[in-house]
Amino acid sequence: MAAQSDVVSLTFKALVESADRKFARVRDLPAYGRAQNHYFQKVFKAYMRLWKYQQENRSKLVEAGLNRWEIGEIASRIGQLYFNQYMRTSDARFLVEAYVFYEAILHRKYFEGAKAKDIGVRFKELRFYARFLLVSLILNRTEMVQFLVDRFRALVDDSKSNFRETNFKEWKLVVQEIVHFMEVNTAFANVRTLRYCVLFDSHPTSRPYVARFHARKVLKFQDAILTGYHRNEIKFAEITLDTYRMLQCLEWEPSGSFYQKHPVESVYQKHPVESYENGTVTDHSGASGLIDINLAADFTDPTLPRNPRKAILYRPSATHLLAVMATICEELPPEGIMLIYISVSGKAGQSNVSQVESSGGSWKSSKNKVVSGTSSEQNSYASESHTNGKRDSSDYHDNYLWLGPKGTAGSNTLYPGDIIPFTRRPLFLIIDSDSSHAFKVLHGAERGEPSALLLSPLKPTFKNVAGVDTTHNGSQFTFFLTAPLQAFYQMVGLSSVSTDTDVYNDAEEMLSNAFSEWEVVLCTSNSLDLVWAQVLSDPFLRRLILRFIFCRSVLSTFCPPRDNEQYLPVCLPHLPSSVSPSSEVVRLAVLRLSNHLNVSDYFHFDDN
Repeated sequence: MAAQSDVVSLTFKALVESADRKFARVRDLPAYGRAQNHYFQKVFKAYMRLWKYQQENRSKLVEAGLNRWEIGEIASRIGQLYFNQYMRTSDARFLVEAYVFYEAILHRKYFEGAKAKDIGVRFKELRFYARFLLVSLILNRTEMVQFLVDRFRALVDDSKSNFRETNFKEWKLVVQEIVHFMEVNTAFANVRTLRYCVLFDSHPTSRPYVARFHARKVLKFQDAILTGYHRNEIKFAEITLDTYRMLQCLEWEPSGSFYQKHPVESVYQKHPVESYENGTVTDHSGASGLIDINLAADFTDPTLPRNPRKAILYRPSATHLLAVMATICEELPPEGIMLIYISVSGKAGQSNVSQVESSGGSWKSSKNKVVSGTSSEQNSYASESHTNGKRDSSDYHDNYLWLGPKGTAGSNTLYPGDIIPFTRRPLFLIIDSDSSHAFKVLHGAERGEPSALLLSPLKPTFKNVAGVDTTHNGSQFTFFLTAPLQAFYQMVGLSSVSTDTDVYNDAEEMLSNAFSEWEVVLCTSNSLDLVWAQVLSDPFLRRLILRFIFCRSVLSTFCPPRDNEQYLPVCLPHLPSSVSPSSEVVRLAVLRLSNHLNVSDYFHFDDN
């Protein structure tokens, strides 16, 4: 018996070492590109073999001295592996699998069983909480995040008391990060998810028009690069608030029970942790280590398409960002288009706070007319884009974006000209910066495929500037693209907490109806540029276009009529005049919404 136990222990040890070696090889592989997938298949296979072996030989391993935290560490590694694979593929199944393993570790208290003052085990437990928090945050499990924050904070405090010789300052900063992140992220209570939800974002009235719409060329959106950096901005781990919002915006909201029917209940309450062993029912809710590795299949919606892959970069160097762009462009299918989202400071790296504009009050009495965003843009861009058919090469390098803290200009700065080589493939470019308009020079300078450009205003604007800290609330433009009604509320100084739920829901319905009308206008327009027409069939990109139209119209009637171009976003090529801020169908939608929320006095609705 002893000999058999030794064999089991040695086999288990060998499997652990083999799995860990394979894990170490893939841990630092870049989170983009399809070439590394076969490595992960080998690591998954190694850990599944290890997990199955410890399940089948649990009693013998415990007799041989296996600690509970060792089982937790294996499960944590598997959860980490699943999450890393989600970050590489954006496949929601991997995210749910990670959640399943992390939740099992939490409920079965694997790490809490380590009574000895082992600093190594304590660090493993801290890392587990930080990773579980990130998974829960991306899954929008708000109540679980709040629960984990309390447990995590208590664990850090306990660590400082019991391991006095060790500095836990970095872990305290992690706690502060998630607390601040959640304060902003949950400022609007009981609002719907940022993800694309067929129930809310697919409009029955306009759906037939979208279904019949067919451009001369149709592109498929399958890949995106998301990067952001602002000094002192809100972030958790390496995901900034702006990047998080855009990440959520480019994912499908599953309609399965995991997300809708039981949003707070534990997955294990729906699937009791029991199994049949040798014909008898055994309860494994305690310390068994039996976790169903295929449980996520029950909670994913097979009717939805795959999420577009997203490479998330935090403070990349310019060369790193360009390398990622080059890799994804190389792998892009012939009919594919790549979305590039960049939210950073521009040129001098100024803080957004110094550039916020306050509305200062009602403009109802103003005699000035609001400048039409479309007409003024077309005139100014025409003069910029064509000077004897040529552009000065300095236009591509006069202005730039800061991708990280100030340092050597070459490593942290991105110039408009850096993007040009990648315009050989279709690009959907979103620049959210106080230097965003510098990227207008890309229009007409493409090397093969005309690019779609959505450029933020140079300055945000709010009714009560003192009540909004853009550094700690995220970008206004990104907020409009990802949560338009919440952005509208923030801009005019309203709070969902102080607003009646029915009033807010009615506002959501009004905005949805407006988007439906605008979809019909776009689908039936004879002047829709091919750049927009070829992506209009994609639900994610179409929703971004509609929200841009809303953002531009709102700001054009809200921002000061004087010198208002710096407060307006820009799209190139131009969208049809039928969806310009001065068009009746767009203008009336903003008027109805502002009247519904009793804030119309803040806007400038004078007739043109």
